[in-house]
Amino acid sequence: MTTFNLPDLGEGLPEAEIVEWHVAEGDTVSVDDPLVSVETAKAVVDVPAPQSGIVAKLHAAAGDVVLTGAPLVDFTANTKGGESPAKQTPASPSAAATVVGNMPTGDKVVKETAIAGGRHRRKTGRVKATPSVRAEAKRLNINLVEVTPSGKNGQITIADLTDYQLNQQKMRDHKPPLQRTSLPTGQAEALRGARRVMAQSMTQYRNEVAGCTIFDDADINDWLNKKDFTARVLRAMVAGCIAEPALNGFYAPESMSHQKESRVDIAMAVDTPDGLIVPVIRNVEAMSVDQIRTAVASVKQATLERTVAPQDMVNYTITLSNFGMLAGRYATPLMVPPTVAILGIGKLQHDVVAVMGGIEVHRRMPLSLTFDHRCVTGGDACRFLAAVIQDLSKLQ
Repeated sequence: MTTFNLPDLGEGLPEAEIVEWHVAEGDTVSVDDPLVSVETAKAVVDVPAPQSGIVAKLHAAAGDVVLTGAPLVDFTANTKGGESPAKQTPASPSAAATVVGNMPTGDKVVKETAIAGGRHRRKTGRVKATPSVRAEAKRLNINLVEVTPSGKNGQITIADLTDYQLNQQKMRDHKPPLQRTSLPTGQAEALRGARRVMAQSMTQYRNEVAGCTIFDDADINDWLNKKDFTARVLRAMVAGCIAEPALNGFYAPESMSHQKESRVDIAMAVDTPDGLIVPVIRNVEAMSVDQIRTAVASVKQATLERTVAPQDMVNYTITLSNFGMLAGRYATPLMVPPTVAILGIGKLQHDVVAVMGGIEVHRRMPLSLTFDHRCVTGGDACRFLAAVIQDLSKLQ
């Protein structure tokens, strides 16, 4: 008998929550068969079987939180049906070091699929699809376990992918607004998924960071494109990083070192029913406004469709929180260590401003910049915010 431990999912988190088992005790599995779906760092990752054999024991149930490296599944050898124990891969942590990116198992390399906060999955059976269909699904950011197969013996076809996309679009077009018809029951519920990760991140912020927030407003009354807010803000953040690089990077308290980055990878905090999802737009410093706009649209769609992969939510250098889309003029947004800055955008306002000895009503964008005062000075933060405001004041 061999034991397969929960592998390191490559996100720096010590645990994962079991979302759904795709096997039961007594089932016979082959290398790379879907084994279990686990949620960590706001994404659901499918973990494949690292070996062929019989599932002898499942060490956790759906909803349980399992520590990285803890026992997950026990396997016994399957010597029937021509399956030889010699062909098995040892089910140790080293046999499956990570399922983020490529995971070598058996004679194949399996690519993980991840759905941010995903919960709606096929309850029985395993995905059957040709390599070309799997490649097309990956290109379209479609999770195959959610697709209804129409091919022979339950195989997913290209036509099934097309039908799935059309159905998803219909659901988005006809989705009613979220309305509450009753109050909560008052019973305590354990935090899960994205909300659990948020609790851990904010605890780390409270324990480590010397946070400080400054506020100001950007006059955007002369903008030619009145709706291009997010792309313009991201470009302005690049201008801020160029003017004051101290806010774009990381701080390591153990060595008291401040790492300033040349790349500007901006995490965008997106509110969803499952909690806060934070996808990353990378290398914004190399993009035009049109390219930024396209990237933002793609990221928002992937977030709402819950197809953001784990590697697309890590290793960012600075964060944007557009809380003003909901409500609020100013806030004290909190960054996640080791990053050192987060810019919050409040609800747009019409303010009375002094102009050439008179007064006018201008549209203005409230800005809240929180920075880590351990390594960023007030002067650094003010220079960054001033550059952001100057860029936002441009006509286009």
